[in-house]
Amino acid sequence: MGQEFGPSLDWALRGGTVALTVLTATALLRAYPAVVSARLGALFALGAAAYAIVSANAFHGGGTPWQIPLLAVSAGNNTVFWLFASVLFDDTFRLRWWHGAIWLVFVVLGTLDCFLPSLPLGLALTSSSLVFACLAIARTVTTWRADLVERRRRLRLFIVGASGLYIGAIALLQLAGAPAGRETGAPNIAASLALLAIAGIVAWSLLRLDTGQALFVAGPLGAPGPTADAEPVDKDLLAALERSMAIDKAHRQEGLTIGGLAEKLGVPEYRLRRLINQALGYRNFNSFLNDHRIAEVKAALIDPTQAEVPVLTLALDAGFSSLGPFNRAFKADTGMTPSQFRRSGEKSPPIPESASGFSTSARRISPAP
Repeated sequence: MGQEFGPSLDWALRGGTVALTVLTATALLRAYPAVVSARLGALFALGAAAYAIVSANAFHGGGTPWQIPLLAVSAGNNTVFWLFASVLFDDTFRLRWWHGAIWLVFVVLGTLDCFLPSLPLGLALTSSSLVFACLAIARTVTTWRADLVERRRRLRLFIVGASGLYIGAIALLQLAGAPAGRETGAPNIAASLALLAIAGIVAWSLLRLDTGQALFVAGPLGAPGPTADAEPVDKDLLAALERSMAIDKAHRQEGLTIGGLAEKLGVPEYRLRRLINQALGYRNFNSFLNDHRIAEVKAALIDPTQAEVPVLTLALDAGFSSLGPFNRAFKADTGMTPSQFRRSGEKSPPIPESASGFSTSARRISPAP
């Protein structure tokens, strides 16, 4: 009786996971059909549904044609997880053709594993799970401090932390020789419960976000502005922040973090994060800094007295660490390379005292009564 109950409970839990992940994928595609991060989130959810099925103890893969797509999609889902974490939590991340090529390689390997199962191929697929989980966690941790969206900061720790740790734990168990995901009894039920819990919390967190707190932004962020749910502006803190950027040129400091800037201003980090996000509309602290840096370089490029100063010197003086990131950020902002901007003789929009448009943005804000 107990032996019959175990598989039934396992399939019931996994069925709940499949239902939740498919619901999440459908909702994301309906709400954000043109947003890359939402599409990747939907693809990851569908891949998680496939994994919930193929990792069940009673599943015997490769026997019938309908099983092959499930195994192939499941094999490529670790790549999708890494890309989803990168796009969702890093506003500057852009998909490239080779990202799709990597996913396709693992889909093909997963298909081959159905017909030509071998120890080296299985080892490669298992190792890749661990590698991509580590990459996703690393991306989440390294960009966490610069994230100005409070709801996204909290959610990222769970989505990537829980999912990454689960994937990593399963991969380590498999590499150690344990048939993880195919256990019988309590270990398999525990794995199914963990999957259902992760799927449930992620679905609830993603789908409950309203427009003002949405994680998914369509296209370029555009000109920053106050968010819909902005709190009353702390005018004194705003003025202190403007002085720090316009007069002290804090953006020139190499490796400046929001914690470091908050310390300079003598305020808690969360207050500064909330001000920059809700009052000025920035989702990422690095974007806030880069806007000031680019504005300073634009002013220098149209200054006749600096006509002979190399672009690299101007970029480094403004706070960029190297030419490559500066060129990409500058072209994204102006549509031109720095040299083209200088040669065109085309003046940038009027630059306020802060050399960044900061004061203009601040004057647009009307504090709530």
